[in-house]
Amino acid sequence: MNKPDFFLVGAAKCGTTSMYKYLRQHPEIFMPQDKEPHFFGCDLNYSSLSIKNEQEYLALFSEAKNGQRIGEASVWYLYSEKAAEEIKNFCPSAQIIIMLRNPVDMLYSLYNYFIATGRENIADFGSALAAEKERKQGLRLPKTLYSFPQELLYYREIAKYTKQCQAYLDCFGKDNIHWIIFDDLLIEPEIVYKKTLKFLRVNEEFQVPFTQENKAKIRISRSKKIQKLLKNPLSIWLVRKMMPRPNQGKLFRLIKAWDKINNKYTTPPAMNKEIRKNLQKEFAPEVERLSELLGRDLTHWSKDTN
Repeated sequence: MNKPDFFLVGAAKCGTTSMYKYLRQHPEIFMPQDKEPHFFGCDLNYSSLSIKNEQEYLALFSEAKNGQRIGEASVWYLYSEKAAEEIKNFCPSAQIIIMLRNPVDMLYSLYNYFIATGRENIADFGSALAAEKERKQGLRLPKTLYSFPQELLYYREIAKYTKQCQAYLDCFGKDNIHWIIFDDLLIEPEIVYKKTLKFLRVNEEFQVPFTQENKAKIRISRSKKIQKLLKNPLSIWLVRKMMPRPNQGKLFRLIKAWDKINNKYTTPPAMNKEIRKNLQKEFAPEVERLSELLGRDLTHWSKDTN
């Protein structure tokens, strides 16, 4: 039975959708049409939105051809405290791809994404950051969180890259991990892609058109009622329970199409300068630790360039 042997584990809002789409086009690589199965990471309760057993999970890769590298991309594997170990037990020789971004920019992008998808109900970024302590106590959580883990609203925890990356280094070793910095992907996508193909030991000369996905835009629902219907966890649970597996993918793609029609895209406002400055100062030690771990100076992330 086909099993994935490489995993793009995150982080969220760091260019994973673009890289996933680039890799899927390579004839020597198979990745399922549904980008984020989130099978691993038992500490995060994905509820009805994730694959629940190994049989369902492996079915995602049933169409892979003999000799293809098989992979998947689930952005919360990096944040999960359990996913690295679970992946190691599932596939001891797995290769890991980790994409990282300035944590301040990542947090603001993630916040705007959650606002657009109805998983965040605090309309001010600074206030959402301030609510983190209460949310860890189960307070001020949006009813529209649907079936997503409340831990995904612990913004500062998500940005603690160093300990997350260290967990994967401990499990897989540095030779089995490929690092991608979001800045590099924006500036030199061809070079980043080629290095990634080399890491995966497939033909490095294969070329794809490079377009940035999800770039600097946020979605705003035209109809909140339609949004709630399309993302209702009970509806998703019923689909998974009642509908034959081969038809589920078609239905979910139809739901995504309706969701796209229901949304309009707009450029988010610039981050408040004072909030940016405070976050840069707060995360400066984290960026220094990450720089040391990766052997690359990323401290420019902590400098005010806006």
